[in-house]
Amino acid sequence: MAIVSKAVPVPELVPVKRALLSVFDKTGLVPFAKALSERGVELVSTGGSYKALKEAGLTVLDISEVTHFPEIMDGRVKTLHPNVHGGLLAIRDDADHAAAMSAHGITGIDLFCGNLYPFEEVVASGADYATGIENIDIGGPAMTRAAAKNHAYVTVVTDPADYDTVIGELDANGGQSPIALRKELALKAFARTAAYDAAVSNWLADQLNEATPSHRAVGGQLAEVMRYGENPHQTAGFYKTGENRPGVATATQLQGKTLSYNNINDTDAAFELVSEFDPERTSAVAIIKHANPCGVAEGASLREAYEKALRCDPVSAFGGIVALNQKLDAAAAEEIVKIFTEVIIAPDADDAAKEIIAAKKNLRLLVTGGLADARAKGLFVKSVAGGLLVQSRDNGVVDDLDLKVVTKRAPSDQELADLKFAFRVAKHVKSNAIVYAKDGATVGVGAGQMSRVDSARIAARKALDATEAASLKEPLTKGCVVASDAFFPFADGLLSAAEAGATAVIQPGGSMRDEDVIAAADDAGLAMVMTGMRHFRH
Repeated sequence: MAIVSKAVPVPELVPVKRALLSVFDKTGLVPFAKALSERGVELVSTGGSYKALKEAGLTVLDISEVTHFPEIMDGRVKTLHPNVHGGLLAIRDDADHAAAMSAHGITGIDLFCGNLYPFEEVVASGADYATGIENIDIGGPAMTRAAAKNHAYVTVVTDPADYDTVIGELDANGGQSPIALRKELALKAFARTAAYDAAVSNWLADQLNEATPSHRAVGGQLAEVMRYGENPHQTAGFYKTGENRPGVATATQLQGKTLSYNNINDTDAAFELVSEFDPERTSAVAIIKHANPCGVAEGASLREAYEKALRCDPVSAFGGIVALNQKLDAAAAEEIVKIFTEVIIAPDADDAAKEIIAAKKNLRLLVTGGLADARAKGLFVKSVAGGLLVQSRDNGVVDDLDLKVVTKRAPSDQELADLKFAFRVAKHVKSNAIVYAKDGATVGVGAGQMSRVDSARIAARKALDATEAASLKEPLTKGCVVASDAFFPFADGLLSAAEAGATAVIQPGGSMRDEDVIAAADDAGLAMVMTGMRHFRH
């Protein structure tokens, strides 16, 4: 049965006479508390916050003077008390509430300032189970939620960035807090505790190897309000989850205009792809357009890798995203800036490269400090009408797979190297995906088609366009290999690849017609390996 609210009018302005301050992050705490005290606000505090305020010379009550009960159990119990929660939750204009406050000696708390134990940061650092559990805040979220629920009378402050705003509003309203501010801060408080609980529950699910818990929460902190979403009529915001994974969310932007919604989506796709390539083994570059690679290559240097990647589809690369798996150097930077590029993302950039990029003031340059771990576990979340689809990250890596030769002819060493390269790329191409590759570079990419044979034909057509653009006599696909992200349901897609010039094939296998496809490969003289792992990417 629903709880029926008492019809008590919400006051427009509420005097702030007593404040409870209990924060882990003490940034700006002392100046904020001093400003409150100078405006006649009585200060109450806890633990380390109390110590910091006392050392700053402020007059402040310890929480035990309010609860008349000592802090116990290593600080686990100090604010879970009726004198605290009664002071936060009391409806001041309700006669029964006022009587209860009087009978039990409860003084109202008009402002609560609190932030939480850094659970997300602690577990992201790789802390063990016991440490993670100990960093789950209980009293902080309880007080935050109590104050936010009772925002009709209580101002709840959870972000040091709001301290100056709160003081400014008090000054503008004669020491009183306006309802508009109280509502806005209550929303922020509930959003913070929701994201916090999401982080805790997802971490526990991971610790317990529970892939599908009964409830799944997703939370994040607003990093940026975007001008618009995928299209100008859509609103959008960029939220960070706190996952300790190098990429666009954790990168430092060294220069260039603000990233758009589409920039962030494409840059994430680019960096996740290039992170598949071990920088100790090879230099690698990925060029992305609309979340699909239009060129990927390995090389003896970043410049060589970029030139090979660009050759695959120089038309689509215009206005694209460039991701590199090593520190950006001047030689690569000089080539990249020759055409219009939206974003460059790399683990780092040397001074000479930064100087070259600086001449293009709108070109964004992001550095991540490292590559993402392609094998790391994680969650992928997609919204559907009325629900969420949640799955584990596709962390399958071709180097870890048991590749089985299923044709009469086995691939040569060069073909096998190119097959692995092509399958590595195909993992990051929208399904249905076909990738032609030769000498450690894509030479044709077919993405997102409704039939696999169409993807094969489109990839071949784009390879011919690239051949013409490079003024080459032979198609780039002659002597190449081909990768498919899923099995060939019929032999037609395989035969299209053979017609384009492919000599070897890599695919997951698993079709009812695998034997027919293998026979067709044998008839065409192709070598084919099966991975046993599919890489659909919708």
